[in-house]
Amino acid sequence: MLRIHFTSEDVTRTRVAATIGVAAETYHSLEMLRDSRNSLQLGPWRSAVASRLGPHPEPLASLLPVRGPGLDLLALMGDPPDLEHAVDNLLSAPVLRLRREFDGIDFRPAYAPWAGRLRDGDRESLQELADAVRGWHRLAVEPFWNQGRSALVALSAHYADLVLQGGVDLLLRSLGVPEVRWRPPVLEAPYPRRTEVHLRGRGLVITPAVFSPQGVSFLWDPLDTTQPPRLTVPALREPLAHVGPAEQGDPDPSLASLLGRTRAAALLATRVGCTTTELARRLGVSAAAASQHTRVLRDADLITTTRRGGAVLHLITPLGTALLKARRFNQGGV
Repeated sequence: MLRIHFTSEDVTRTRVAATIGVAAETYHSLEMLRDSRNSLQLGPWRSAVASRLGPHPEPLASLLPVRGPGLDLLALMGDPPDLEHAVDNLLSAPVLRLRREFDGIDFRPAYAPWAGRLRDGDRESLQELADAVRGWHRLAVEPFWNQGRSALVALSAHYADLVLQGGVDLLLRSLGVPEVRWRPPVLEAPYPRRTEVHLRGRGLVITPAVFSPQGVSFLWDPLDTTQPPRLTVPALREPLAHVGPAEQGDPDPSLASLLGRTRAAALLATRVGCTTTELARRLGVSAAAASQHTRVLRDADLITTTRRGGAVLHLITPLGTALLKARRFNQGGV
């Protein structure tokens, strides 16, 4: 049982975050692949990924522990939604941080030397780890991420609405996770071991996650006790089964005439949310040009832009969605 003790100050400092970050999701997806007991929503995803693998998904799988806790890539790479920004964080991580994350993990003996080099900040080994994260992300996360990100956006928006309607008290009573109970001033949840947590004025960050067990997970940074811990909750409400990125499609001619073809395509891309870097890649333009397009769309209240670490996430607004629906309706000849 996990029991999180709140003070009145903790309640006021509790907030919702949109994501634990692409790096942590990528590592957790590897854990979820190994543990088939977790999450029925991940069953189709697990089958699809396993069919594309060899017997050993190296080298990232080398860093899965034999038993006990694994790496905390949230602490090592931060929570940006953009993978390259997360990689930059890894490559610039201080040795003290690396040693803290790698110490005490029960690696298989064959992989201990590499883990030791990572622990000591060896640049070549860190680059190998970065490449491994990129490779696993391309294989197991990116092809499913449109659906996954939509689930994150939907749940974080729902949580934000709960806070607006009834404050943090309503949020904590309505997390939608089985057997989680808010008995003020304590939040109780099933957990592998009995754990008592006193927030002591730091508050709590409640964060949806795609690659998550059916229950909650509790994450904290022992090196920075001033930061609030995170409670991750499963975001998926439907099986993760959409192999391959969703087709963006071409904007209809009337929408392209109204906004311009590139800007219309940018609006379409924000239906599932995207960072500036991702948008630039999808549109085939520079990051500066993508930023200019998002500024115009934002000024017209067609999208919102929210900072996530060192990146920003662009997401279509209800007005933007209504515009897309109206153009499709008109396109149908009615």
